[in-house]
Amino acid sequence: MQPARKVARSRCWLQTAGALPRCWMDDAVKLLLHRFYTLQGERVEAYRLFEEGHRAYLGSGPHYDFLRYRQLVHEITLAFSGISREILQLKEQLQTEHGRPELAQHLSRVQQKEKDKLELTAQLQLARQNAQDQPGVPAHQQEVQELKYKLIKTIEAISEILQDLKYDSEEAE
Repeated sequence: MQPARKVARSRCWLQTAGALPRCWMDDAVKLLLHRFYTLQGERVEAYRLFEEGHRAYLGSGPHYDFLRYRQLVHEITLAFSGISREILQLKEQLQTEHGRPELAQHLSRVQQKEKDKLELTAQLQLARQNAQDQPGVPAHQQEVQELKYKLIKTIEAISEILQDLKYDSEEAE
């Protein structure tokens, strides 16, 4: 162990009075947040695969390969469900075990926006298929554009929440 680290650990022990040392709690919070960011990365990758699969599905038209697309939707749903479940556990730990309700609140807000994003993504995929199947109907193209705009705004909102989370977690260090 490096001397500076040893001194920091010694101070950590001296600052506690029978409770979990604050510096350990900070390390635990950092680990929880690191896991959260890892899960967000997995979610981004799942969206990429979802979009890629939808492009392939649209490319199989007009006789769409619905069975393959349905299997993709099933797998993506399982991935998103697992990610969400784990993030809710992280949120609960931040709130109850580590006394960080402000960080837990950011995770809740991200979860809500991610739910909105998934719903918009599904609506956009359906709108794209409608626009492809009926290219002469301008309302379908308009719907695609409106949904893209809403999706961009939702992604921007998620980014802002992630920035707030980063700021609040660094502020406490």
